Amino acid sequence: MSPRNKTRQVTVGNVPLGGDAPVVLQTMTSGYTHEVDKCIAEVQKLAAAGSDLVRVAVPEKKDTDALPHILAASPVPIVADVHFHFQRALDAIEAGVHKIRLNPGNLQDRKQVLRVIAACKERGIPIRVGVNEGGIVERRDKQQRAGEKATLAQDYNANLIRLMLDKLEEYLRIFDEADYHDVVISAKSIDPRIVIDAYTAISERHDYPLHLGVTHAGPPETGRIRSIAALAALLANGVGDTIRISYAADPVFEVEDGKELLCSLGLRSRTEPELIACPSCGRIEVDLFTLVSAVRKKLAAEIDIPLKVAVMGCVVNGPGECEGADVAIFAGRGKGIIYVQGEKKQTVDESQMLEALLHECRAFAARVERGEAKLMNASVEIAPPDPLPRGDGSLPLRVV
Repeated sequence: MSPRNKTRQVTVGNVPLGGDAPVVLQTMTSGYTHEVDKCIAEVQKLAAAGSDLVRVAVPEKKDTDALPHILAASPVPIVADVHFHFQRALDAIEAGVHKIRLNPGNLQDRKQVLRVIAACKERGIPIRVGVNEGGIVERRDKQQRAGEKATLAQDYNANLIRLMLDKLEEYLRIFDEADYHDVVISAKSIDPRIVIDAYTAISERHDYPLHLGVTHAGPPETGRIRSIAALAALLANGVGDTIRISYAADPVFEVEDGKELLCSLGLRSRTEPELIACPSCGRIEVDLFTLVSAVRKKLAAEIDIPLKVAVMGCVVNGPGECEGADVAIFAGRGKGIIYVQGEKKQTVDESQMLEALLHECRAFAARVERGEAKLMNASVEIAPPDPLPRGDGSLPLRVV
């Protein structure tokens, strides 16, 4: 992991973004903003899942009219997504929104852009500027569009990034001339390689905070790989101040996967249980995958502290993995041994594994909450047990 790049800091409501602030996780509602009750419920669900900011679309006046009600009920700052009508931006600012997403290229009248900038400057509201692949090529001027597309045809990736940088410089000059610097930049693409190269190039040229994302990533099943490939590479190299993982699905999945990414890279502290488990392997001697699925659901429903739980299916890797867990089980043929921070608690039959493991998790979590124990407080060494008996009473081969 490289140190985070030092960027300017902006403030979105009560959330600092950039500078030495933690990486901010955000997402966007999927419903209509003007359906106030539904929008509020979705914002609250996303905030409860862990989103630090939530963006809402405001394409029509009825959407900006709904903002005061949404803002009053939201537990997190709200970002207004504005594209083609500058008045919606002014309405959102007047309503008290905490950030504007605005692409100056979608507004042809420079005076309108300057009015939005002036309103945001007066109220201390940041603006996110996007030079994203889907909207970077000129749409209105046919001659310019033809020239840009011809250039892209020669070397798409390299020339697309060059076009992004050129358009970004053009946009930033507008903000510089207005003496406005609370800008956040995005440079999204469907291609993780373009995303990595574009953000890397921008970070080398500018110190504005960067909003990371892969656009049009698809459903979670494939989109999470496409997204993590780019975002993990950038974050590990110190690039990025806020992220959105984008799926064609319920945005709560975006939040869950974004949290896991940040926690896995040490950029966010866990607040829920962490479960580690064996991969598929010919050495597994119990129905491990059913057990893991059941443990995961129960932990999510019952435990609200970052307890680390290991569920291991054999004595090869089980002892080593269990040493790093607060509560652990590793299994041989039809039996499992449960440890709590290195202390052997019980050996149980396969049919009892789930309830026995959950019992120890609940008991240890209660001790932590009472202040009688600390998470990961033990430095332990767990040796493989004596060979567990097979169902026929014989012993399995020991691994040497």
